[in-house]
Amino acid sequence: MRLIGKRPSDGNPNVCSSCQENLVRHRGGAEVDGAMLFADIRGSTALAEQMSPTDFRDVLDRFYRVASQAVFEHDGAVDKFVGDELVAMFYQSLAGERYVRRAIGAAGAILRATGHATRDGPWVPVGAGLTSGTVWFGAVGEGTHVELTALGDTVNVAARLAASASAGEVLVTLDAAAAAGLDGGLERRMLELKGKRQPTEVVVLGVDSAAADG
Repeated sequence: MRLIGKRPSDGNPNVCSSCQENLVRHRGGAEVDGAMLFADIRGSTALAEQMSPTDFRDVLDRFYRVASQAVFEHDGAVDKFVGDELVAMFYQSLAGERYVRRAIGAAGAILRATGHATRDGPWVPVGAGLTSGTVWFGAVGEGTHVELTALGDTVNVAARLAASASAGEVLVTLDAAAAAGLDGGLERRMLELKGKRQPTEVVVLGVDSAAADG
């Protein structure tokens, strides 16, 4: 594939970059159904205070590496890194019909990779938020800086959920939980999310309940 100019995609190295390059070249995009996952290091300000900037950068790099690998292994695409947070998207053409379940599996894998299932506890505390719905996915920006990203209320809700999650938690909206076929007996919580007019009810998952991706 490299001989004909193909290379691994930035979002997921298991697929080629042709689609993303065409979207960027033509400023393309469309509304698609997807699941958005935000995974955020909790207490990163306090963590950075306790170490040198170089050591903190090493922690972030390790987190980015293991979190990205979890996304790739569950057929998702990394959208971006924002400070101490990973943003990923899962959609049918890449992850299959059970893309919401795959997203939850990736969230559980991130918790395990950061040590939340170990006796000694995590080497870095992580909380995650996840929802599903319609997003606009495509190229944004002008001039020399154009990138692919997802936009819309679905993205914003996932970001707010991640900000509300405690270390070791994955907060999943009810619609996404239903789409993934999660057990109806799991813990629920009502949240007042910043900028949302109505409370948002979520299912609360831990490292065990988010472990399997079916």
